[in-house]
Amino acid sequence: MPIEIVCKIKFAEEDAKPKEKEAGDEQSLLGAARGAAAPRDLATFASTSTLHGLGRACGPGPHGLRRTLWALALLTSLAAFLYQAAGLARGYLTWPHLVAMDPAAPAPVAGFPAVTLCNINRFRHSALSDADIFHLANLTGLPPKDRDGHRAAGLRYPEPDMVDILNRTGHQLADMLKSCNFSGHHCSASNFSVVYTRYGKCYTFNADPQSSLPSRAGGMGSGLEIMLDIQQEEYLPIWRETNETSFEAGIRVQIHSQEEPPYIHQLGFGVSPGFQTFVSCQEQRLTYLPQPWGNCRAESGLREPELQGYSAYSVSACRLRCEKEAVLQRCHCRMVHMPDSLGGGSEGPCFCPTPCNLTRYGKEISMVRIPNRGSARYLARKYNRNETYIRENFLVLDVFFEALTSEAMEQRAAYGLSALLGDLGGQMGLFIGASILTLLEILDYIYEVSWDRLKRVWRRPKTPLRTSTGGISTLGLQELKEQSPCPGRGQAEGGGAGNLLPNHHHPHGPPGGLFEDFAC
Repeated sequence: MPIEIVCKIKFAEEDAKPKEKEAGDEQSLLGAARGAAAPRDLATFASTSTLHGLGRACGPGPHGLRRTLWALALLTSLAAFLYQAAGLARGYLTWPHLVAMDPAAPAPVAGFPAVTLCNINRFRHSALSDADIFHLANLTGLPPKDRDGHRAAGLRYPEPDMVDILNRTGHQLADMLKSCNFSGHHCSASNFSVVYTRYGKCYTFNADPQSSLPSRAGGMGSGLEIMLDIQQEEYLPIWRETNETSFEAGIRVQIHSQEEPPYIHQLGFGVSPGFQTFVSCQEQRLTYLPQPWGNCRAESGLREPELQGYSAYSVSACRLRCEKEAVLQRCHCRMVHMPDSLGGGSEGPCFCPTPCNLTRYGKEISMVRIPNRGSARYLARKYNRNETYIRENFLVLDVFFEALTSEAMEQRAAYGLSALLGDLGGQMGLFIGASILTLLEILDYIYEVSWDRLKRVWRRPKTPLRTSTGGISTLGLQELKEQSPCPGRGQAEGGGAGNLLPNHHHPHGPPGGLFEDFAC
């Protein structure tokens, strides 16, 4: 009777599999992982791709001259497309822009600009005291009024107050203004606001942005018309030249928006006595582009002023702020016309970018001689002056809108993203007949092949290290033959080995079946 011996052997715990995964493990051991689909090969992908010419160059079929020519055509078209695309990208990255000028529609009412005027002479000679001359010696270059001169031991002058000096010694508008009319209505010195500049005490008409005066018509007589006496007899005598010495006579005028402080020593123009000066204005609204097309300063959107001391940002305000910080850093003080705000000096150069939205006024200036012979006698009698004084001191300034229209100048991007995509799509369709979906097909195929290769690398079998810890196995009986006697293979009971477990013998195998080692 055959004997079967069963032994229990405990293997490594990490080799133990849950019972619910036995079916899947069995399939993986047999190499029958039918759940994951194999990736498409290049020929299959090329035959189904929407990229023109790829199926003829790389699709299934025999290799020959025709396929080679198609491959060359495909590569040539691809190279031409890449060359054109690179040129388009370079042109886009230069950020080109253009300037468009559009005349705006006429408006029934236009806001009149602010007009700032300053007498070129900053201090009236008759109003200067000895202490004022002493404190202003570096600016005026005047000698002291005392014939004995100043002696250091006898000086008892108080510290100077520049605001008080400018208010007392500057030209007073009530004395200079002889006549004033705005849009046919009388105006006076009360319609002007005091402002301090490099020229000392100056005056601004229509300075309040909250109550800006409107202009209801264009042309002469519809704007501001003033007659001024510049008072040349009050001009300082020149004893020696300084950096602040002025040889001119007249007034300095700047036309600007209400949100912009006057920067009259650089942006103003001069008006000479003995002439009537006509200033024809036109409003210009400028719109600049921020980075990367330009370098304008975009609005922050905050309610707080962007520059301390000013209600809004402007180039003039920024320049005054830079001057103030430079003076504060060197001498720990500031000039009267500089903003009164806290802050230390700035290091390095001061950069004042142009705001992205700006309003300025274009000017056309013309003048005629005044007074004529008849008006000179009339004005001399009216103001109790002689005709020579009238010709040397009187002037007329007429500021008006040329027309109630504004001119819009806008920077626009000459080549935007939509134009770039349109040109790329045209070049792509012309040379390779592709679209965005075609690119997605190629990316999807690359992902499919890459993911399949990664899974193969991860699933590569590793030889486990086994330890005798548990499990069940059938022990071969050949090992027991050396320890215990057993009948020969041909002397098995019941007819011998040939009749023992006949279903497990290989018909063409060597003598002794698979299970002959397990039974005797």
